[in-house]
Amino acid sequence: MTSQTARQGNTPSSDQILRAPKVLLHDHLDGGLRPATVVELAHEAGYGELPDTDPDKLGLWFREAADSGSLERYLETFSHTVAVMQTRDALVRVAREATEDLARDGVVYAEIRYAPEQHLTAGLALEDVVEAVDEGFRQGERLALAAGRRIRVGALLTAMRHAARSLEIAELADRYRDSGVVGFDIAGAEAGYPPTRHLDAFEFLKRANNHFTIHAGEAFGLPSIWQALQWCGADRLGHGVRIIDDITVREDGTVELGRLASYVRDKRVPLELCPSSNLQTGAAASYAEHPIGLLRRLHFRATVNTDNRLMSHTSMSREFEHLVDAFGYTLDDLQWFTVNGMKSAFIPFDERLAMINDVIKPGYATLKSEWLFTRTVPTSGSSAFEG
Repeated sequence: MTSQTARQGNTPSSDQILRAPKVLLHDHLDGGLRPATVVELAHEAGYGELPDTDPDKLGLWFREAADSGSLERYLETFSHTVAVMQTRDALVRVAREATEDLARDGVVYAEIRYAPEQHLTAGLALEDVVEAVDEGFRQGERLALAAGRRIRVGALLTAMRHAARSLEIAELADRYRDSGVVGFDIAGAEAGYPPTRHLDAFEFLKRANNHFTIHAGEAFGLPSIWQALQWCGADRLGHGVRIIDDITVREDGTVELGRLASYVRDKRVPLELCPSSNLQTGAAASYAEHPIGLLRRLHFRATVNTDNRLMSHTSMSREFEHLVDAFGYTLDDLQWFTVNGMKSAFIPFDERLAMINDVIKPGYATLKSEWLFTRTVPTSGSSAFEG
């Protein structure tokens, strides 16, 4: 085996994966709290409904409650996190800590989503919520920079698909588009709540030349994806994992794409894939069987995401580690996913390009060159160039 072959075949170590620059497009603010923060905020708010007040036990409870195979059951875990995120101080803290945690994990760009309408029970207005979360993100960016890490965070404002406030939230997202909000989303249980119920919001955003993603193709299937794209005009698909239902793999290994799958690939529609979350909600049986392997091989615009770090006990590094274990991915593969994410971000083209060329590619180049320096350099008694 030549040195070149050995280099290309190297499996990235956990340390390299941690240090690799990462891009995260699908992460829920209310799904990423630290367990200790949930306990402390509950105490401050007088909220007594937590299933446990020991942070370690509470973290375990969230993971076990979410690991049910049902999206609806999975969503129930959010009642506790949302309950402790009802004041300005709580929102600032949660947003700040999320930013610090992501930066510590090597994330250089993140879009974090949340539903402002779910944080109004203590008297905050929608605008108060947006401004508090934005302040938390900026605090987190500054603290990360002081610790020697760089991260940029944008917000996605989410409307709940079972509610009737999507146009109001879309208008809110547009008002704050120059103040940290980079786009819009709808979320919640897909079954019975198709994205077409929110056409007025999507039409408003298209007229405003704004960006939006739609949770689609997670628990429901191809009709959800088709509606999100062809009726609503989504820029990205939140999850989109069920596009695999329109792909046929024959016994001889050849692959046939249906018309919707061909459209998604041909148009380079970004898929916000969340492997660990998909396993919990039953969208995939194992990491090795997750559609991301085939979608990567077929060159769909696949991206890797965390969804809910608390419920899935995950991080971007853990997601990458699972994929390396399942598919034998190298640093080149991880860079491919990361560049896909940055290409698909909701910030201006020149800024995306600079992140790719000046941050992501140099970061991976450094990691990929480390094999050149693995031999111990003689320090005494001999010279590498004797004779």
